[in-house]
Amino acid sequence: MQFIDLKSQQKIIRNKISARLNQVLDHGQYIMGPEISELESKLADYVNFKHAIAVSSGTDALLLALMCYDVGPGDTIITTPFTFISTVEVICLLGATPVFVDINPETYNIDPLAIEETIIRCKKESNHLRGIIAVDLFGLPAEYDTINHIAQKYNLFVIEDAAQSFGATYHDHRACSLADISCTSFFPAKPLGGYGDGGMCFTNDNTHAEKIKSLMLHGQGRQRYEHIHIGINGRLDTMQAAILLEKFAIFPDELIERRRVADLYSNLLKEHSSLITPSIPSHCQSSWAQYSIQVDNSEQRQHVQNELKNQDIPTAIYYPIPIHQQPAFKNMTNQTFPVSEAVSQRIMSLPMHPYLSPDQQGMITKAVLNALEK
Repeated sequence: MQFIDLKSQQKIIRNKISARLNQVLDHGQYIMGPEISELESKLADYVNFKHAIAVSSGTDALLLALMCYDVGPGDTIITTPFTFISTVEVICLLGATPVFVDINPETYNIDPLAIEETIIRCKKESNHLRGIIAVDLFGLPAEYDTINHIAQKYNLFVIEDAAQSFGATYHDHRACSLADISCTSFFPAKPLGGYGDGGMCFTNDNTHAEKIKSLMLHGQGRQRYEHIHIGINGRLDTMQAAILLEKFAIFPDELIERRRVADLYSNLLKEHSSLITPSIPSHCQSSWAQYSIQVDNSEQRQHVQNELKNQDIPTAIYYPIPIHQQPAFKNMTNQTFPVSEAVSQRIMSLPMHPYLSPDQQGMITKAVLNALEK
């Protein structure tokens, strides 16, 4: 059994992907070929934002978004400690300082009610607070109405880290259209993933779009050897765009199947009193990048994982160590974030992809429930 089954997906679209790749080989435009603009146009239309800029990874998408705002030394950015390191890494790479806000225990996303308290504290400490990076964890959008309202009140920008949420919705608006600049990832394990690294920035702001396009091309100006910014080499490869175009063609159907899988998991697991299954607000639809459950503690989690491993059922932990407890950040903060710390000891993820059969899910959930009874 596969934790994420890319082979089944590839069987469906392999011939079309091969045809797309052959087109790239025929025209030979391996950098910034026509497939790039085709992908940008289709995804911009999908999320209903004016601009989509294809870049080299989800991490570089976040980095470019911060660079667009000229974030640098002395600046502080609010974000969550319960995320993959790239969310916070990009802040530090620019010389800025992350300020953490704990998560909502039901959604695992940044707690919007705690953001304003943190802003007030930062202002008292004379921190040069610039913006907020909200993360749509496991495919579920954060509470952007509240986050954007608070940001506007204090003149902060908002970046949506939608690395895991492409295809999700929030009040009928698609993920990647919920903030000033939104960023997603095409890492192979993501809901819409390529066969290598890739990402995209989305914005409705013409000035932001032009600056990001320049920054990801070494700060290029009107011609190749004019440089108006200090930028990076952040382009998406044409080959990856060709693959993503064919994967995007089946993406809406895969989203339906992801939601079917998630609903069945929840129905099969809901009877166990000590098990916490995902909670999705009624105004949201998740893209189900992961299906994550919580057990009582880390010892029980290890036991359940071992029992499933004995039956060749893979599991994963996202994330076993919150960012503020990572060795790389040990001198950055002495604060505690009790919700993130507690969740990190209890959470585990089950296989999740559109090609899981009901029989497979029955076997997985039976193994989980049996393990909890032992």
